[in-house]
Amino acid sequence: MWPDQRIVELFGIELPIIQAPMAGSTGSEMVLAVAEAGGLGSLPCALLSAEQIRAEVETIRRQTKRPINLNFFCHTPPRVDAAREAAWRQRLQRYYVELGLDPNESVAGASRAPFDEQACELVVELRPEVVSFHFGLPEEKLQRRVRDAGMKIIASATSVDEARWLEDRGCDAIIAQGYEAGGHRGNFLSDDISTQAGTMALVPQVVDAVKVPVIAAGGIADARGIVAAFALEAAAVQLGTAYLFCPEAKISAAYRAALRKAKDNQTALTNVFTGRPARGIVNRVIREVGPMAEGAPEFPLAAGAMAPLRAKCATTGSNDFTAYWAGQAAQLARELPAGELTQQLAMETLERLGAL
Repeated sequence: MWPDQRIVELFGIELPIIQAPMAGSTGSEMVLAVAEAGGLGSLPCALLSAEQIRAEVETIRRQTKRPINLNFFCHTPPRVDAAREAAWRQRLQRYYVELGLDPNESVAGASRAPFDEQACELVVELRPEVVSFHFGLPEEKLQRRVRDAGMKIIASATSVDEARWLEDRGCDAIIAQGYEAGGHRGNFLSDDISTQAGTMALVPQVVDAVKVPVIAAGGIADARGIVAAFALEAAAVQLGTAYLFCPEAKISAAYRAALRKAKDNQTALTNVFTGRPARGIVNRVIREVGPMAEGAPEFPLAAGAMAPLRAKCATTGSNDFTAYWAGQAAQLARELPAGELTQQLAMETLERLGAL
């Protein structure tokens, strides 16, 4: 039925469509809907406690036995740099004053923890069919425990070098994340985002470089993009922004409104929200401080000083200091329930493939 059956068979799913794990925007409702439709639903775990992850997975498992994916970050914990933190607060001070906030108020610490022993224990307990990683891989002993427990391991690559590195360390499949993708870059061997390739250029080069199946991600939001990914010899696709338009997405009304209006040239890669490059809809703080601000604290520490500004603006409906992650193909997305969208995309793709 599909040009490449490897991902379908590897994960035990019906459709080679993966819902991207979008931290803060995706929960059990979305994962369940996509899984039941035949795709691979992905639960982002980077912002969740162990108790929250367990509760979300239990909610999913009560309603479906279909395969799911749990996603984790693998970033290097940031170094403490008080001077850099203070300079960043100083850079944002005028916004605090403008909004009537105390520039010296204490802020919460980083809430994004990398995959560790505790997370590994939880994964082994919950036994998702797939575990995915962003920003590289955890240490080898943790990978081995996940693999020995029978789960498939996948991770994101933004270059051929990263794809080879992931394959050499036993990844079962590789997500080739192109420049067009929304959210955080998955890069881990280089910090230079100026050289990141687009999906059209990256996918076939990764396919040529590795033996494991490749999942195309970035700028794919309709059947035309999926057909193009198969033409590049990807075995599956991962869509993120397209699923943000679904009612199951846990985003604000202001976020939805911004997505509806987002044009192809209205997103940018920026580090002002977290300290790490991520693609989002351009707003005031990106224009005035970024997009790539020199001196921003290491990921995820930059988010701390931005939090009071974001919270204040949330009360007024302003998006001046809020990250609305989105890829470059938002205008191609449709507002459908997640399960219906998944099946519609599959049907339209098969129709187009049959007509070729």
